[in-house]
Amino acid sequence: MGHFHAPVTINTARVVRWPHHVGVVPAVVDGFQQRPHFADLERSFTEGGTAAHTQVVCGLGGVGKTQLAAAYADQAFARGRIDLLVWVTAATRHGIVASYAQAACAVLDHADPEPRKAAAQFLAWLATSDRRWLIVLDDLQTPADLTGLWPPATRTGRVLVTTRRRDAALADGRRRVLDLGVFTAGEAVAYLRHKLPHEPVSQLHQLAAGLGHLPLALAQATAYLTDRGLDCAGYRARLTDRRRALAQLLPEPEALPDEHRATVAATWWLSIVAADRLPPRGLARPLLDLAALLDPNGIPVHLFTTSAVTDHLCGLDRSDDAAPVDRDAVADALRNLHRLSLVTHGGGHLRVHALVQRAARDRLTPEQLDTAARVAADALLQIWPVPERESSTSHQILYANTAALYEHRRPALLVSNGHAVLRRAGRSLGDTGHPADAMGFFVDLHTDCRRVLGPDHPHTLTTLHDVAQWRGEAGDPAGAMETFRQVLADRSRVLGPDHPDTLTTRNNLAYSQGRAGDPAGAVAAFRQVLADRSRVLGPDHADTLMTRNNLAYWRGQAGDPAGAVAALQQVLVDRLRVLGPDHRHTLSTSSNLAYWRGRAGDPAGAVEALRQVLADYLRVLGPDHPHTLTTRRNVAYWQAESGDRAGAIAATERVLADQLRVLGPGHPDALTTRKNLARWREDGAG
Repeated sequence: MGHFHAPVTINTARVVRWPHHVGVVPAVVDGFQQRPHFADLERSFTEGGTAAHTQVVCGLGGVGKTQLAAAYADQAFARGRIDLLVWVTAATRHGIVASYAQAACAVLDHADPEPRKAAAQFLAWLATSDRRWLIVLDDLQTPADLTGLWPPATRTGRVLVTTRRRDAALADGRRRVLDLGVFTAGEAVAYLRHKLPHEPVSQLHQLAAGLGHLPLALAQATAYLTDRGLDCAGYRARLTDRRRALAQLLPEPEALPDEHRATVAATWWLSIVAADRLPPRGLARPLLDLAALLDPNGIPVHLFTTSAVTDHLCGLDRSDDAAPVDRDAVADALRNLHRLSLVTHGGGHLRVHALVQRAARDRLTPEQLDTAARVAADALLQIWPVPERESSTSHQILYANTAALYEHRRPALLVSNGHAVLRRAGRSLGDTGHPADAMGFFVDLHTDCRRVLGPDHPHTLTTLHDVAQWRGEAGDPAGAMETFRQVLADRSRVLGPDHPDTLTTRNNLAYSQGRAGDPAGAVAAFRQVLADRSRVLGPDHADTLMTRNNLAYWRGQAGDPAGAVAALQQVLVDRLRVLGPDHRHTLSTSSNLAYWRGRAGDPAGAVEALRQVLADYLRVLGPDHPHTLTTRRNVAYWQAESGDRAGAIAATERVLADQLRVLGPGHPDALTTRKNLARWREDGAG
């Protein structure tokens, strides 16, 4: 354990014995971890000159800023590196002045009885003294409180500030800022091993991860489970129980040592209030409420400037003189959260500690949480790119945020017709090359929809339809057919035979029939669907054109490649007219037309046409989109069929490498490419 330095008895005239200290230095806790930041402080303070005169340690409440400062000050004093140590609780300007006045009484023969004058005397003494001194300004809450009170930069003096603030005013040429984060996994487990020596290391790792490696949370959790006779597994069970507020998982403040008396929830609430009071007033807290429902590892910043969010903020009950809500106001409010170390704002993303999120959620009513969830879902949908523009990176970030949101407030996103962002997230998995994951997503979503909405709700039937679609895309056409038949029976009964959703199910059932090995049956089914879609929707409707495209494709598969070419040429003309040249359905028709041109006896023409399609896919979708990769494989296929086996092998090797990187080794497209490559290598060897 560390120790407390007792307060100094003040005399108006005295002989000072050096080394000397003023103020109470917090005890260094049992199990203190000597983090690399400690060495950083020592290096910075021993580099010489005035450039390293002031160190500012900033970070989230609970990361151990005060402990780091106390350990450094304690060691510097004990080893005789300083003659005077002054520990200042800097939460208020009054407290800073009072501490300076106390120090003046301790080191001066005659200190002015008026605190502000005594403080000025002390600062003047620091500027001229040849004594080695260290001033620690702990828990600075308002940087402006130090206006006129910053210790002077001298050859023998050093200043160490701890604060949750990241204001630019704290970082100038004379001050170096050290941003202190949470423990590393190793540091967290080392701390827990010291406090809980009988627990298995695996349990310590899981507890550390569950608490986000936050030092204060770890300290208070160990006190809580020890007091209640719990082991790590028992505490983690309570931690993962969403019905428990964070405050219920921490010991009572009076049961804690002085250095941990403020619980994490109370510590952060003060920061939240402070951020919300900064201009523009009243925006920081509702923005944090939204962030509390999303992915702690990265929320796109532009989500907070969507109309969904700004309209929500405009509707809040703020003061009459509150600034208008616009992009600049939102940016300033996010910056305020960053300034108070409640979030980390950089690189276009916002990061929030998971326990800060939990503390924020705990202060919201169920109705407020549901409202925030729907606003966040609307905002996610607004920033989600169309499939043609979606990259793997954007998908991963948006999917992670949607998954976090859904985990927190499932019922709020399922009521009525179900929020569209859920289906968009699942389809995004498939659109970016992960059909099996998409199927699994929709299986889980369908289970939730049946429970919340009922088995016959249109949204429940839609999610089951999505299960069937992605089952087929994942390589199980027979399973897809079975599920589509179930959906068709239910949609026909609930919606009627001419409902567009019922017709869509018939279209997709026919496609699965062809995939399952019955192209002739698929052609017959598509002809029936085309007649009904033309009657109900009209000849130029996108769904009608889709059925015409599918009918032409399976006509070729049924043994009529020339007929497929003729039909696809007409479909392409109509899709160009109705959808435009860059629509992915238009590009799909162009790709199908090139394929059947090759099958009809013109492999060289297929290569030429596919190269043009590839150029369009690269421009519209980008190099890593699954459709782009498939088109590259098809170019190589017809290249081989045209007689350039060596060129085809080289091109297929390149596309396989990219498919393995983007889609993974088990993806059906990658398996097809590998099969093509093996065949051509075998033919070449033979």
